[in-house]
Amino acid sequence: MTDVLFLQSDELSGLATPAEYVSAVRSGYESYGNDGSAEPRTKLASEEPPGMCTGYLAMLPELGAMGGYTYAAGFGDEDAHFALPLFDADTGRMLALLDGASMNPFKTGATGALAVDVLARNDATTCAVIGSGAQARGQLRATATVRDFEAVRVFSPTATSRTAFAEEFDDRLAADVTPESSAAAAVEDADVVITATTATDPVVRNADLPDGVHVTAMGQYDRGKRELDAETIARATYVPDLRARAFQDAGSFLAARDAGLVDDDHVHAELGEIVAGHRPGRTAADEVTVFDSGGTGIETVAAAWMLYERAKERGMGESIEFAPASEALTGE
Repeated sequence: MTDVLFLQSDELSGLATPAEYVSAVRSGYESYGNDGSAEPRTKLASEEPPGMCTGYLAMLPELGAMGGYTYAAGFGDEDAHFALPLFDADTGRMLALLDGASMNPFKTGATGALAVDVLARNDATTCAVIGSGAQARGQLRATATVRDFEAVRVFSPTATSRTAFAEEFDDRLAADVTPESSAAAAVEDADVVITATTATDPVVRNADLPDGVHVTAMGQYDRGKRELDAETIARATYVPDLRARAFQDAGSFLAARDAGLVDDDHVHAELGEIVAGHRPGRTAADEVTVFDSGGTGIETVAAAWMLYERAKERGMGESIEFAPASEALTGE
């Protein structure tokens, strides 16, 4: 039998800071950019009851880890449940099984922050956030560790939500955090824009974006999701987390391609290629850059590896037994 460490969501909560998540995810994307492999997610959808079952994988040899994320969302429970198996990339042994719920906005936020660090201007001081949910919070928590923001402006359609968001982060960050009455007002003169919504129509317009801005869009993981308009994609240096994912389900990119404003060659690089130093990031101060974050196994496995090592050092978790196939198939 193989001893596997089971880690519950509440054990993982608070085990690492946003900055530590960013560092772990940076190592993961560097490993992927050098010699790793990853595939876009597979999504199986159900109309009745409405829901989806999703999974994605990554192998990160430099990090020594591989594994993935499987979750179901919707259906009769109207909720989501995240399972994360982690394996040793050298031996293939299963090391841990994580309940990935609490880490989700942290690892996703860390990916967006990593993109800001390699694509945004070094002198960026103003950030706009479109959205006020858990993912928007995760994005801002992490992004504030890679740039010293002086001002953060937030917009979401519900006034009470954006006000509560602004009050929370005004206390948490050194920056002046204020709610805005429109997305256009939030992004005016912004250096960094974060969109974290479930929008099917663009929430940010190209005409409102200043030269030199970096945009991290993390709600474009479906052909029907479009946080950015086609003109923004055409104007920008476009970087997805995975090149293959851009052609599978990156809604705004696919809409721009369908409109004839971009072609397949418009994908500048994958994030891992830039992090690993194989492709350039920003090359000019007035350049507009877009990072399209739809979720991959890269940040998931990298963050899980950090949490696993930290939990093991602290004697956390419960040991459970898994049967190796050699034993289960032979009965020995």
